[in-house]
Amino acid sequence: MKEYEYEPVRGLPEHLPPGEEMLWQGAPRWTTLARRAFHSWKVALYFALIIAWRVLADLAAGRALAEVLAGALWVLVLGLLAVGGLSLLAWAMARATVYTITTRRVVFRFGVALQMIVNFPFAKIQSAELKRHLDGTGDIPLLLEPSERTSYILLWPHARPWHFRQPQPMLRSIPDVAKVAEILSNALNTYSSETESADAAVADVASVEATGASEGTTTP
Repeated sequence: MKEYEYEPVRGLPEHLPPGEEMLWQGAPRWTTLARRAFHSWKVALYFALIIAWRVLADLAAGRALAEVLAGALWVLVLGLLAVGGLSLLAWAMARATVYTITTRRVVFRFGVALQMIVNFPFAKIQSAELKRHLDGTGDIPLLLEPSERTSYILLWPHARPWHFRQPQPMLRSIPDVAKVAEILSNALNTYSSETESADAAVADVASVEATGASEGTTTP
């Protein structure tokens, strides 16, 4: 994970090396990010309940309607400011975020005031999951190798909720998430097959060399 200023390719700190191809790029849908990461709907519900309680309490106390409405108005203003602030922050974070899937890794670029980038090579990814939402978006958390440590705080909100001890980076609030999950799954499977083939080839070469050395040994 590192900070960077120069971006030769959108979402990447440098050009991809020869043999590596970009398969997909995308970003969170800010409206879903506001609801699920910043819980803007819960804040809106909280203020709605406060307003309802305030109105009922004032009416029960026999206050004039104008006074009741005035008392509820300032609570409404506070609620709108709170929800608006959370929505603005979600929009800014979504706008600053780029998720990239290549044939070798997953790359996160994120950060509003200070942009950062983090690479997750396929060799360090054990598996990926898919969680769909009713609005058609979804999340794709990545389960990393136990030896691969990352920071939940630095990744948030691009981390699976409540997984603090072993943080799981997460492509969050992705539109058309099923298609993206299929792209990632195919890329991981292809990489795994290529890696296994390469390991098998190395093992065969080592076996041949060992056999040749054994046959070339003479007993005095």
